[in-house]
Amino acid sequence: MRRPQIKTPLPGPLAKALINKDHRLLSPSLPREYPLVISHGEGVWVDDPDGNCFLDFTSGIAVCNTGHCHPQVVSAAKDQLDRLIHTCGADFYHQPMIDLAEKLAAITPGDGPKRVYLGNSGAEAVESGFKLARWHSRRQGAIAFLGAFHGRTMGALTLTASKSVQKRRFSPLIPGVTHVPYAHCYRCAYNLTYPSCDLACVQYIEDELFKSILSPEEIAVIVVEPIQGEGGYIVPPPDYHTRLKALAEKYGILYMVDEIQSGMGRTGKLFAIEHFNVVPDMLTSAKGLASGMPLSALVTRDTLMNWERGAHGSTYGGNPVSCAASLASIALVESGLTENAADRGSQLRKGLDSMLQEFECIGDIRGMGLMQAIELVKDRNRKTPDKALRDKLLLRCFENGLLLLSCGESTIRFCPPLIITEREVDLGLEIFHTVLKEISG
Repeated sequence: MRRPQIKTPLPGPLAKALINKDHRLLSPSLPREYPLVISHGEGVWVDDPDGNCFLDFTSGIAVCNTGHCHPQVVSAAKDQLDRLIHTCGADFYHQPMIDLAEKLAAITPGDGPKRVYLGNSGAEAVESGFKLARWHSRRQGAIAFLGAFHGRTMGALTLTASKSVQKRRFSPLIPGVTHVPYAHCYRCAYNLTYPSCDLACVQYIEDELFKSILSPEEIAVIVVEPIQGEGGYIVPPPDYHTRLKALAEKYGILYMVDEIQSGMGRTGKLFAIEHFNVVPDMLTSAKGLASGMPLSALVTRDTLMNWERGAHGSTYGGNPVSCAASLASIALVESGLTENAADRGSQLRKGLDSMLQEFECIGDIRGMGLMQAIELVKDRNRKTPDKALRDKLLLRCFENGLLLLSCGESTIRFCPPLIITEREVDLGLEIFHTVLKEISG
């Protein structure tokens, strides 16, 4: 069985030279996790320029759902490269864009006709949805959630409430956005317990906000992640989205779900909102949509996307090569990767649950499918976050050949490619357990 191979101190000499050059040339705003330089990727494995090999449990932040450089995705992209690289989808027509829109309309939740807007990134998809919600409803306000991450462009950033550094010195942002607590049962903002709380986090919007500071008739959209990503891989209670959507419908508010990280089979269903049996008015997708090629989508009911010609567009949105890669990616996800995400996710969760019994520093384990996380704490009773331990764990796993990412205040996420095998999940768990025992012991 293939295993990670660490041949040099990390970073190695070639990687270190590239990192030093990067530091001289690239924006210092980029949030590098640890000193990893990737030169090659295949499946669930990546190599650095010094010959070190790593097991990837990050998927490029849940982007490479089909694994790195899947042959079918590469073949589809190369074939399209030979025929047409670019024609502005805002001004002209091309078949890959139309084929992808047809496919997305068919696979996203909800029956009936739909329309699709294609962009380049998750932030663009969110910006598009935010703009469309205002256009369609003729309302200005929006409700978003503490802990949410929707992107870093100005509209998406206004909806984001993940880390204060992401907003510092960028004000004023877009007016009319109100943030409320998400259904984070491990750290309930109201110090209540589910289900006896009767979803106070939803009732608060109607009972408090709509009576005191917000007129519901002025709210265009509720923007919500089915499972919060950057906020800590937070899974809400089963009836949360049902109640929240019912509240939106009561006041004629659009319900937009951000599936940028949770979608494309990652949670064991094609889209995470399907776990909650809710059909959104608007859905955004990116990351795993095209296996690493820049592409995003906004999908809505046909009658909702009624803005006029010229109201919105993109030069590169719906690029032919990205669309071809996306169609190949979707075919792979539909051909068994979603089911594998459910199976391997259960295996991963079982392994993490066993560590919960062994290590007091693990406060909570949560997730769905191959979107799993552990939250590290100094004290289980007080639930005091342990960011220092989290950061130390990430670095030591990297040094042992396992790539992981942080999220939330003190949480580690496990989001390997959906092609991962049973043996590779076991290997990742083995490395993580060894490092955790070494550090906490």
